[in-house]
Amino acid sequence: MTPPPQSTDGRAVDPVAAFDVSLRLPGSKSLVNRVMLLAALSPGNTTVTGVPAGDDSDRMIACLRMLGPEVHTPEAGCARVHCTHGGITAPEADLDVGNAGTVARFLTAACCLGPRDALYRIDGVARMRQRPIGTLVEAMRALGATIDYLGEAGYLPLHVSGGGVRGGCLTLPTTASSQFISALLIAAPRFTEGLDLTFHGPVTSRPYVAMTLTTMAAFGVRPQVDDAFTRIKVDPGSYAADQYAVEPDASNASYFLAAAAIVPGSRCTVEGLGRRSPQGDVAFADLLHEMGAGLVFGPDFITVSAPPETAPLQGIDVDLNAMPDMVQTLAAVALFAQGPTRIRNVGNLRVKETDRLTALASELTRVGATVTVDGDDLTIEPPAENRPASAAIETYDDHRMAMCFSVVGLRVPGIVILNPDCVNKTFPDFFQTLAHLAN
Repeated sequence: MTPPPQSTDGRAVDPVAAFDVSLRLPGSKSLVNRVMLLAALSPGNTTVTGVPAGDDSDRMIACLRMLGPEVHTPEAGCARVHCTHGGITAPEADLDVGNAGTVARFLTAACCLGPRDALYRIDGVARMRQRPIGTLVEAMRALGATIDYLGEAGYLPLHVSGGGVRGGCLTLPTTASSQFISALLIAAPRFTEGLDLTFHGPVTSRPYVAMTLTTMAAFGVRPQVDDAFTRIKVDPGSYAADQYAVEPDASNASYFLAAAAIVPGSRCTVEGLGRRSPQGDVAFADLLHEMGAGLVFGPDFITVSAPPETAPLQGIDVDLNAMPDMVQTLAAVALFAQGPTRIRNVGNLRVKETDRLTALASELTRVGATVTVDGDDLTIEPPAENRPASAAIETYDDHRMAMCFSVVGLRVPGIVILNPDCVNKTFPDFFQTLAHLAN
């Protein structure tokens, strides 16, 4: 795999000694982009706190402003959304979603709710034009929407026409991204006939769909879900404006919990995040515990500690289809575990910010691991004596590549992260926060 052009500048990550820290991390990108759109579809005033800095959330706010809702950010971490009628009211807009998958997918469905004769162009960076959107477009067309491709079928850029959506019954196959399902669900109360959605096959990244249902309920819409999670019914209706506090980002918390697991004698507590979280990625803490790390999992905190030297971390075999954003963090931890780690059923990594399966295989090999990609499965044999080699790590303009290999650098001297600014996508202060572990 040839990495995309990147800055030749690199950022060295220095190894740290044992640490004991308590952190409160920025708000969840996945939650805030759902909440901001729901607020924009809700008549009245909504105040959202815990809004994280980062390109993904900035893109959503910028696009919503172009679509009609008033969005004010009076101070860092706070957004106030005002909608007279609730919804998309602009007659036209040219939306640049960057490389934000949630923004591209969610707004593709939501823009169909705009006024009749309205026309919206949705486009992003070159990589976003390679990430599939055809399943969502075809689903929306089947429900009565008008969406046209401006280039290659199945990919951005798009022309989305307003005028509303009929809705009704839809059967959806297993998708490349749960974001397609979430996009349909968020827009569904505004469909004339609502949405009766049946899944034909497993639901990709199901916890993210559950997160969408939870946030919809916070704004007054409670979809009906069968016990087997094979059917979701959303009646026609409207959202109700409310106040929403976005909790810390569980995906970004994983790097600090992983650091505590691999640096001997360390402990890390993440505050404001625990068993009550709607974010599926909090379950990453359970994986660290399965590998041998200490764990205290409270209702609103998570504490992970390194295992004793007499009982080192052990490799595991795990299906991570439900937690795809945790694959890279687990891969970093696997370098320091006894025996192989097998991560199964993660083919959807190929359509993320980069082809993460290929990128991971390349960079893990660079630090001395033996890596096998077999279909949708990834197997990692750690380096001899769990001593990864020094290396300059290509990040492929992928924030999670930069952050997971930074964790490796906390144990391994000579790890340099190329194009470190790619963390700005979701966590601009990542390296500053990482520095707290050395204090």
